[in-house]
Amino acid sequence: MATQLEQSTGAFASISEVAAITGLTQDTLRWYEREGMIPTIARGSDRRRRYSERDVRLIELLVKLRTTGMPTSDMQRFAVLLAGGAETHGRRLSLLLEHRERIRAQQARLDDALAALDTKVDHYRALIAGTDDNRT
Repeated sequence: MATQLEQSTGAFASISEVAAITGLTQDTLRWYEREGMIPTIARGSDRRRRYSERDVRLIELLVKLRTTGMPTSDMQRFAVLLAGGAETHGRRLSLLLEHRERIRAQQARLDDALAALDTKVDHYRALIAGTDDNRT
């Protein structure tokens, strides 16, 4: 199955193509690069950024990590570890497992809050339907 990058106009993608693929703005992509969350992006003879498929895959992962609430400092740490090669696999795994636990804890809190919300929704539906005498 071809990736979105492979379906673009060549082996490398421009910043506008990567923005379209990832849903990030061009400014955000530049910021990710400045902050060290992605490696310095290669440039063509025209000085424009040329993102490789590997660059795009990393950015897509970072988008997912950010969506889950990973702090940018941890994203930067992950990028530094990634640049460290195979000897950093264990530390990368630890970082991801720690974040995974934070996600699971947050998910449990959200599940609890959702259950409380569902109880209230059911209660008010019953009140509106006239089948619940409790007035809270």
